[in-house]
Amino acid sequence: MISGFINKRRGRRGNMLVEFAIGSSLFVSAFTATFQYGYIFYRYNTLENAVNTAARWAALAPYDSASTTPSDAFASKVKNLVVYGQPTTGTTPVVPGLATTHVVLTPVFTNGVPTHMKVHINGFSINGVFGSMNCNNKPVVRYAYQGRWAPLP
Repeated sequence: MISGFINKRRGRRGNMLVEFAIGSSLFVSAFTATFQYGYIFYRYNTLENAVNTAARWAALAPYDSASTTPSDAFASKVKNLVVYGQPTTGTTPVVPGLATTHVVLTPVFTNGVPTHMKVHINGFSINGVFGSMNCNNKPVVRYAYQGRWAPLP
C-alpha cells in the first residue's frame, strides 16, 4: 500500500513547476497589458487636457487676423499652450515627444466673422512599452469664439 502511494507522488513531481510557469505567464501578461493601457490612457488624458486648455484660451483671446489663417503670434501661443502648458516656448513638453508641429489650430468663420476655435493633434504617436497609439485628428476640442475680434489692418 505504501509503495503505491510513493509511486503516485513520483509521477507528480513536475506538476507544481508547470502550473507555476503557466500561471505566472498569464499573470505577467495581464499585468503588462493593464500597465500598457493605463500608461497610454494617462498620456492621452494629459494631451486632451492640454488641447482643451489651448482651445479655451483661443476662444477667449483677441483674434487679430481678418481671415481663417491666424497670425503667427496667435497660432504660436495656442501651440505653445498645448505643448508646454504656457503661451511662451518652454523646455519640457507635457507629453514626451510632442512638438508644436503636431498641433493644428483652425479658426472657423461664418459670414466673415470668427465663430469657433478648433484645436486638434495630428501626426503624433503616444509610445508605450509594447505598442503605440496614433493621434491623427484627435483629441479635438472646439469652443465657440467669445473673444474680441480685432483684425489688424
